[in-house]
Amino acid sequence: AFLRGVDLRGANLEGSDLHGANLRYANLRGSNLAKADLRCADLRYADLEGACLEGANLRGSLYNHSTCFPVGFDPVTAGMQPFEF
Repeated sequence: AFLRGVDLRGANLEGSDLHGANLRYANLRGSNLAKADLRCADLRYADLEGACLEGANLRGSLYNHSTCFPVGFDPVTAGMQPFEF
């Protein structure tokens, strides 16, 4: 899915299949991504602040220094890959 820059603030995406999705620059602030499949998704510059990532599969997803995560979330532990140019 090509969702670059999309505004999904507060969206209920629980259990969604977003495997390989381009979510670069997406606003996912406060969204529900519990149990979502986000493997290999591009989350560079995405705003995930306040999002629910409980049980989400983020293995191989890309993030960078501008990706905003929920408080206490560790992208390395989640299996995400840092990407800086």
